Amino acid sequence: MTEISPTSPVVRIRGLRKSFGTNLVLDGIDLDVRKGEVVVVIGPSGSGKTTLLRCINLLETYDEGSIQVDRVEVGFRDGSSSARQRRSDRELARIRADIGMVFQLFNLFPHLTARENVVLGLRKVRGLPTAEAKRVAEQWLTRVGLADKLDSLPSQLSGGQQQRVGIARAVAMDPKVLLLDEITSALDPELVGEVLTVAQELARDGMTMIVVTHEMTFARDVGSRIVFMDGGRIQVQGTPREVLTAPAHDRLKAFLARIELKQR
Repeated sequence: MTEISPTSPVVRIRGLRKSFGTNLVLDGIDLDVRKGEVVVVIGPSGSGKTTLLRCINLLETYDEGSIQVDRVEVGFRDGSSSARQRRSDRELARIRADIGMVFQLFNLFPHLTARENVVLGLRKVRGLPTAEAKRVAEQWLTRVGLADKLDSLPSQLSGGQQQRVGIARAVAMDPKVLLLDEITSALDPELVGEVLTVAQELARDGMTMIVVTHEMTFARDVGSRIVFMDGGRIQVQGTPREVLTAPAHDRLKAFLARIELKQR
């Protein structure tokens, strides 16, 4: 993996716009994420949070603007909006290898064991020899507390365990940025803590992350910066203290009040 310049952001987004038909979902997003930062994105349903993450690794093609990861334009050979050329699948695969993503619904291959789910990308994308890929997979599965589940199929794992396999699979690829999209939303409440603990440990180790979540305690304790989105725009951003303790923005106040009411 190439060394990231300490003076330039790992992720640089400018003027990002995305529509689905006539529905404008992202309306001019500008965002920088620097190495080691944990940027937590919050906001009501439909505000564009998940679409933002999916555009960063081009699971959704953005209409206008620029997304760079370590100074490389993600989706297009030319960052300008006019006459830009979409990257080939091979180019995209190389770029996506540096952008880890963990989804709401675990997206594990059901016929592969926990170890095999992690090994697959290491072999196919990173090109590691089988023995090395297994070693790395076992190291990360042990790190997320699944040393005794290496040979278990997803159907033999709890939801929390499956999500931890998903995290291990993403971080084993040694990504430049890790995207976490509501990784606890599909879990039973008693399993949420085990998954957030893993994310918290990655943050402590300096992993650069963009996290979409409704877990305000996690946002407060782990986030370097919190971004509040509404209507496809970034309305507020700042430190957890600035955003959560004394919000001055009316929509942010209303959002936090609803979240607090739900969590009582």
